[in-house]
Amino acid sequence: MSPVKLVFCGTPEFAVPTLRAVLDAGHDVALVLTQPDRPAGRKLELQASAVKRFALERGLAIDQPERIKNNAELRATLEAIQPDAILVVAYGRIIPHWMLDLPRFGNINLHGSLLPKYRGAAPIQWGIANGEQETGVTTMKLDAGLDTGDILLQHAVPVPPDATAADMYPTLAEIGAKLMLETLAGLDAGTLRSRPQDHEHATLAPILTREDGRLDLDRTAGHTYDRWRGFTPWPGCYAEFRGKRFLLLRIKAAELDLPEPLNPGALIMHHDQLFLAVAQNTALLLEEVQLEGKPRMPGAAFFRDFQIKHGERVG
Repeated sequence: MSPVKLVFCGTPEFAVPTLRAVLDAGHDVALVLTQPDRPAGRKLELQASAVKRFALERGLAIDQPERIKNNAELRATLEAIQPDAILVVAYGRIIPHWMLDLPRFGNINLHGSLLPKYRGAAPIQWGIANGEQETGVTTMKLDAGLDTGDILLQHAVPVPPDATAADMYPTLAEIGAKLMLETLAGLDAGTLRSRPQDHEHATLAPILTREDGRLDLDRTAGHTYDRWRGFTPWPGCYAEFRGKRFLLLRIKAAELDLPEPLNPGALIMHHDQLFLAVAQNTALLLEEVQLEGKPRMPGAAFFRDFQIKHGERVG
């Protein structure tokens, strides 16, 4: 296909493979839009986004507007470029109507789920947290709604039973990059037709909060493990123990055959392994934990070092 003139909008590492792919395929990326540099780390030093760092390496033009809806300067710039398409991959901004209407191929979004499932800011995380055995990526034409635009292409992949969100991100990012190239080729050739989403089957994947990582003793071990997989690396899974934050860094759902019923919240040492009882007589194997202000350590070492009594509870 002939080169397509593009504006690329993206921010985190997930977006970099798509930007790399369109460049390597010979497309003309006239401008990269990414989030402004943000304070990060203990010293709160300004840090450029992964997309900005890559764009600088490739010598691309970059803009980092704080706002885009009523940004006359940005609008004039994009209208002067006259892109064939605007690609949007985890940009973190709502695209205004004037941008949606500008390119001939529209604004093409790469979304980390099989839409209409998991519309929103955290589709990969919530899919795994809900125990989905299959996930994937979707290219779609953005409209004014929240991930409600017409679908262009989709690619499904299985979710390994022990995979975390962090494990799935690079896989989906690379698959998504290839899917975006297929999408551009189909649009350019006039062979790709969009189809509307089935809105009745839509589910939401809202932005994660720290509270999403709080251990709920009313959930079974299997459900808790799925949430831990989905919320790794953040917000993870945490509880309280002896008045301090207690991080469950590595856990698994486990079989614990004991004569007495399990009391949710109880810490149990069994065969030199530390378990945490949760709902419906199920248990979590605590492979690695960390108490606030203390180093991370294996569960069994934590039990011994802190002289925990059998059955002592977390909350």
